[in-house]
Amino acid sequence: MAKLIHVAVGVIIGPDKKILIAKRPQTAHQGGLWEFPGGKVDAGESVHQALVRELQEEISISVTESAPLIQIRHHYPDKSVLLDVYSVTRFDGEPCGVEGQPICWVSPEDLNNFEFPAANKPIINAIALPDKYLITGDFASDEDFEQRLSSAYEQGIRIVQLRLREFNLSNQRALITKAIALSEKYSARLLVNSSVEIFEKIISAYPSVAIGLHLSQSQAAVVSARPISADYLLGISCHSEKEIVQAQQLGADYLLLSPVKETKSHPDAEPIGWDIFASLVELANVPVYALGGMTEADLNQAKFAGAQGVAGISAWWKK
Repeated sequence: MAKLIHVAVGVIIGPDKKILIAKRPQTAHQGGLWEFPGGKVDAGESVHQALVRELQEEISISVTESAPLIQIRHHYPDKSVLLDVYSVTRFDGEPCGVEGQPICWVSPEDLNNFEFPAANKPIINAIALPDKYLITGDFASDEDFEQRLSSAYEQGIRIVQLRLREFNLSNQRALITKAIALSEKYSARLLVNSSVEIFEKIISAYPSVAIGLHLSQSQAAVVSARPISADYLLGISCHSEKEIVQAQQLGADYLLLSPVKETKSHPDAEPIGWDIFASLVELANVPVYALGGMTEADLNQAKFAGAQGVAGISAWWKK
């Protein structure tokens, strides 16, 4: 295998929440494609030092506030790269292409309209995904469900996994319709935890709605390739190194990794703790959410361990 080239990458976010991208020279590796600015980490440099230096050299800005976003290992036919990606939320100076490269400010939802190197796709997913992820829990009635889901959205939740006991489209159509309506009202992402067959029935019944699919590990174990179109978000639950590898082979867009801490819903499950969680996240080239005993207070710890954020039920599934 080729030597791993270590690169510091900046996702530069402007005051209007648009993202700065730059076009690679035609003569460069992956030339002519768009990218998030950055460059190689020199010997003796920290990733953050390299990020600051490269963004000053490439686009003439001074980084004043940044945080890790995602780490990606990608193997091209002719080289392998390790991308350490940071969100840059504050900077001094006016960005410009110092070496004459075109630059462009793009809305996050428009990034998929540009052609990026393959290693950049997980970065686009990480930009699009929020850092708090709700899994729906028990409820007493359809009205109770609506109240709890509305409350979660009011608390800032913007991605929800709809997990229902004995998922049945015919019996639960009114509930699914309400969940879709609420997700659209709050501009949130909605996924269903179901079999592939049920998911196909749902998207057939709601053809104009961008619902995603989340697979449990047992559901993922019975498919051999990505089971849905790339137009739909795909998440998979994982608990081990083997399962992370398999989920990525299936083309998962994000993972839930658990249990990090003890949890009431699975009291017999052995927690993996933050150290093991961090080592497993290093194997994942897609965003990973920490699950198991998580609350909003764990968010900083999760991000420090390399996570996209935290996922849970009880933290936000409240009246």
